[in-house]
Amino acid sequence: MPDENRIAKIISVATAVPKYKISQNDVEKLAARVFGVSMGDFSRLAPVYGNAAIKTRYSCVPLEWYEQRCPFSERNRLYQENAVNLLAEAGQKALAHADLNFDDIDGLVIVSSSGIATPSLDAMLMEKLHLKRNMERLPIFGLGCVGGVVGLARTAQLAKGAPDKRYLYMVVELCGLDFIHSDRTKSNVIATALFADGASAAVISCKGEGPAIVGWSEHTWPDSLDVMGWDVTDDGLRVIFSQDIPTIVRRDMCGVVDTFLASQKLEIKDIMEFLCHPGGAKVVDAIEAALDLPAGRLHYARNILHDYGNMSAATVMFVLEAGLRAPKPGHYLMSSFGPGFTAGLVLVQVP
Repeated sequence: MPDENRIAKIISVATAVPKYKISQNDVEKLAARVFGVSMGDFSRLAPVYGNAAIKTRYSCVPLEWYEQRCPFSERNRLYQENAVNLLAEAGQKALAHADLNFDDIDGLVIVSSSGIATPSLDAMLMEKLHLKRNMERLPIFGLGCVGGVVGLARTAQLAKGAPDKRYLYMVVELCGLDFIHSDRTKSNVIATALFADGASAAVISCKGEGPAIVGWSEHTWPDSLDVMGWDVTDDGLRVIFSQDIPTIVRRDMCGVVDTFLASQKLEIKDIMEFLCHPGGAKVVDAIEAALDLPAGRLHYARNILHDYGNMSAATVMFVLEAGLRAPKPGHYLMSSFGPGFTAGLVLVQVP
C-alpha cells in the first residue's frame, strides 16, 4: 500500500487568459488579407479555419498586430512581459482557491516553450511578486504541448520527495507571438487556425485534500524528431508539425495507454473521465478512435478547443480545471502529445 503521507494531490487549479478575445471568423478574414495575395494556394488551405472546431481564442496582442512584421526580439520581449503577468494572475487564483498565499509555497515549477527567458520566468515572477528568497525553482522548456502533462508529473515527483512542502505548478504559452509574418508555409497557415494564448496554475502537495496524482508515464517514438517542434530561424521560432500526427495517434495510442494502465492494474474501461489535450479536431477524433470511445466522449477536450483554441502545454490544464468542477469519484486519465514525438500520461484519482 502506498504511504498516504506521500501521495501528491491537486489542492487547487486555476486558469487565466489575456484580454483580447478573438473570433475564428475574424482570424480567417485576417489570414485572407495576410496570405491571400502572396500564397497562390491559400484558397485551398482556407477551409482549415472552419474545420478547426474553434469559435474563439485569446491573444495578448490585438488582432491587427498580426498584420505587421515584428522582429523576434520585440516578440520575445512581449512574451516575457505578458507571460509573467498571466502567471501571476493564474497563481493568485490557484492560491485563493486553496486558501493559501505565496508565503505558503516552497517551490515553483514553470512550463513554457513559446518564448525564451534567461533569467527564467520563475525568477522574473519572484521579482514581480516579491516571493520569499529560498524558493525552489524548476523551469521546463522544450516539451511543447506535452509539457502540461509531463510538468504536472515532475511536480508530483517533487512533492512526493518532500511531503512537507507545497509546490505551485504553472504553465504559460503565448503561441500567437510566434507568428512569423513572412512565413508562407502550410504549417504557418494551420498554426494561425489553431494556436492561442493562456496560462494555468495548480497547487500540488502531499499536505491537504484533493484529487490524487497516482501515476504517470511517457512514451517517445523512435525516429520521430521531425514530427513536431520548432525550427529556429533568423525570424524566430517556426512551427513544425507533421500531417501524420493523427495517424500515429490512431495507430499507436491504445497500446501506449494499455501498457500504462496495466502498470496501475487498470484498463481503459476503468477510466471515469479522459482529460485529453485537444491538439486539434482531427487529433481528438483520432484519440476517440484509438481508445474505442464513442464519438463525442472527449467532451471536455472539445469544449476547451472550441472556446480557447490550442494553447499548447496550458490547454490540458484548462481541460483538467473543467473536469474537476463537478467531479465524479474515480480515475481520470490526462494525456497529451508533444515534440519527441512523445505521449505524456497522468493518472488522477478523484475521491
